[in-house]
Amino acid sequence: MREELLTARLSLRPPVPDDVDAIFAVHSDPATCLHNPSDALSGRAEAVELFKRWDAHWHRYGYGYWVVRRRDADHPLGFCGTKLMELGGMAVLNLFYRFEAASWGHGVASEAVTAVVEWVTERVPDLPVIARVRPANTASQRVATRAGLARAGHLDVPGEDGLDWIYAKNLPT
Repeated sequence: MREELLTARLSLRPPVPDDVDAIFAVHSDPATCLHNPSDALSGRAEAVELFKRWDAHWHRYGYGYWVVRRRDADHPLGFCGTKLMELGGMAVLNLFYRFEAASWGHGVASEAVTAVVEWVTERVPDLPVIARVRPANTASQRVATRAGLARAGHLDVPGEDGLDWIYAKNLPT
């Protein structure tokens, strides 16, 4: 079994094939994809492909997206983690987080994302961590800030679903 990351209330682990239904459930909910409609999945086959990409990233780099659940339950609440990407010609760790709507407002995202940011910056200290957030998504902005990222407006870029505001940690000076 791969590494498990524990917080006060949560358990995070790399995804396994049995997580495909949870991936589909979270990524097909219009509420969870409100600010990123291009991420919405329309069929289970898309969730299988998404799982395969996530799993391949873990195998290639030793980090990626985690499945988040309460320590005392098996039901996944959502997903968060980082993937390697390029932003403005710079290699970065793109921070992703998406949780089922029922978990919103309970600090789950902030707790999980903070743990992931701390974990990945210890293991990959040479790469900045960035979060691409829509200007209207104030909840996501708060999560990024609580996890130690700061607004980096000079890196803002057009995204697939609109302007991406960039929040970052460990940017080169």
